[in-house]
Amino acid sequence: MPSKPAALVTGLGFITPIGNDRAGVTASLRTGRHGFTSVEFAGNPNLAVKVAAPVRDFSVDSPHCREWTWPARYDIPRETLRGLAPHGVYALCAIEQALADAGLTPADLTDGTTGLFCASAGSAMLLHHYIAQMHACHFERGHPMGVVSSIAGTLNFNLAAHYKITGAVCGFASACASASHALGWALDEIRLGRQQRMIVVGAEELNAETLLPFTAMRVLSTNPDPATASRPFDRKRDGFVGAGGAVALVLENARLAERRNARVYAEVAGWGQAADGHSIASSHPEGAGLREAMRRALAATSLAPADIDYVSAHATSTPVGDRAEALALRAIFTDAGTRPRIGATKALTGHPLSMSGAMEAAFCALALADGFIPGNPHLTTPDLACDGLDLPRATLDTGPSIALNNSSGFGGSNVCHVLRRWPR
Repeated sequence: MPSKPAALVTGLGFITPIGNDRAGVTASLRTGRHGFTSVEFAGNPNLAVKVAAPVRDFSVDSPHCREWTWPARYDIPRETLRGLAPHGVYALCAIEQALADAGLTPADLTDGTTGLFCASAGSAMLLHHYIAQMHACHFERGHPMGVVSSIAGTLNFNLAAHYKITGAVCGFASACASASHALGWALDEIRLGRQQRMIVVGAEELNAETLLPFTAMRVLSTNPDPATASRPFDRKRDGFVGAGGAVALVLENARLAERRNARVYAEVAGWGQAADGHSIASSHPEGAGLREAMRRALAATSLAPADIDYVSAHATSTPVGDRAEALALRAIFTDAGTRPRIGATKALTGHPLSMSGAMEAAFCALALADGFIPGNPHLTTPDLACDGLDLPRATLDTGPSIALNNSSGFGGSNVCHVLRRWPR
């Protein structure tokens, strides 16, 4: 049986709270520079949520796209803009970066060998706005682009049309595991020979409509201090801090990448997924599904726990979720007598919901290519559940050879990727 082709990360694009390009993001990860600021949603100082992680240099808060602004380096045609959600602007800009980083042009995407997988929850802000408009006129009128700009498939609808992609196009909606599912299935498309290249993008908005419904679930931090509100694995963590942005990855068949003499960040070596079968919203108390997802990812890549140098934890800074992940990590690694370095980059970025998996896989690719391991800068006193785990506070200048990236979402969806350094 012929071996499966390797799938390589050849391009990255970042619109994030810690930087809007690769250099800025890398600097933030290395120095522990966070992206949090004090906020006041809906002009209401009485709201409990006081801190968030916005994207800088973009203004997409209005429901009217003609009022949006973004950095001048990006050219978004008016016809494309009419169908985009605010986070669609982030996604398009992240893809533009990733294509340039990979040495590709839009013309390279149209022959059917390139696919596009997206992760997004849609735009709650635009959906609310357009439905309110229709209510006001007793549903006699509606915005012609209201549906395609607001529902969960908005990224794949708009971006596939904009880039004239004729390969596989799909959107993924598994809450905070969405982008990880997108990346996993993108890997499979290349491994199965269905596509030679895949673009994976995850994007989310940061606004009251997207974030504040989580208040009723009691999972948001009410800590008013931007320097300590997001502290994964710490005993005093009290919830996650919301974030927005977009991250894009270009994934290519190794033969194609080598033929193009493309720069390679890392290989996506394999993945695993498993569900908790436990709760609609809460993690299994012992991280059973995530534990199994990690085991399946290791099995898929024929690796042992001792082979992993670095784990990028999902770790959102919620009391329940972080504890469950810590126990799952102990079951896989500590019980096997090994201690990889474990980092929780949401201490810097906050939690961008469905785009988390793409963002953190991209962070792993940077760590593998540039030779560093992100630390846990806001961790003061680890939770007792973390006993036996190696949680370095500061970024380490020693890079990993093999990294494991975790994601978890509502309904107990758990996904784990394995990324490996590619020989240069």
